[in-house]
Amino acid sequence: MSILSSPWISGLRSIDLELPDLSRAETFYTEVWGLEVAARRDDALYLRGSGRDHHLLALHAASGAPRLRHVTLRASHARALQAIAAATQRAGGRVLKPLAPLHDPAGGHGLTLCDPAGRAFQIVHDDVLRAAQSIAPDRPVRLAHVVLNSPELEATQRFIELALGFVLADRTRIMAFMNCNRDHHTLAISDTDNAALNHIAFLMPSLDAVMRGAGRMKEHGHPIEWGPGRHGPGDNAFNYFIDPFGVVIEYTAEVQQVGEDYRARGPADWTWPPGRVDQWGIGIGPTPQLKQAQRQIFFANTDSQLPEPTR
Repeated sequence: MSILSSPWISGLRSIDLELPDLSRAETFYTEVWGLEVAARRDDALYLRGSGRDHHLLALHAASGAPRLRHVTLRASHARALQAIAAATQRAGGRVLKPLAPLHDPAGGHGLTLCDPAGRAFQIVHDDVLRAAQSIAPDRPVRLAHVVLNSPELEATQRFIELALGFVLADRTRIMAFMNCNRDHHTLAISDTDNAALNHIAFLMPSLDAVMRGAGRMKEHGHPIEWGPGRHGPGDNAFNYFIDPFGVVIEYTAEVQQVGEDYRARGPADWTWPPGRVDQWGIGIGPTPQLKQAQRQIFFANTDSQLPEPTR
């Protein structure tokens, strides 16, 4: 096992969101963003990419402001589920739903846990995988990563390390990048004054696909809010957008692949010239609208609105 990997988590599978208008969401995410309907229920819609995951987004009908229900991670093996449950308790979190069969269309077994601030993670095993598909040239393949805000970055990082087995890939002045597999990062924590969802990144098959997707978004009235650019940590190309509900979403590609020889670096290693926020320095943003949207979507479980411990 590489030292840059989790003994329990193989990757990020999907994100569950609560939204007030599933019809509008379906139109946007299928006709514009590039996903397909994997399954639907009276009060839920499941959307897939062109990869093997059954779905990447599970959208649940709920009135009021959009909310993040949980982040779903896939366990490496069946024994990992019990190990994660025990580690969660030791790390100061709680098991919200104990290990049991899951009843969403992907099936499998899983549990749901939360950290001390109420961030909820579902861990699944033996869920449905699709047969290998031909990768669409300009459509999302899978989720690349999710970034969560935290006013207590070190405490959040420590929980993810202890409860989920992630390791730190890189630390910048404002963000901790957490690794569980060959991708440079699968979770990241942004150092902010709230515990909102920062953004969801969708992996595209190529840099061209990131740009073609941006053109499709622009044609449908959704401007680039940050990009085009190439990040430092992770070395991935990107364009950021805001969906019709205020969720920040990213097209990304060429995510750096890492192994046991990768050396985690700190803030002093990741600095930019004045006025630059990525390697290229050619794109717009981050726009004020993007920065505001990165502070608006909170976890649906009650504890997510409780303040974290003060510094």
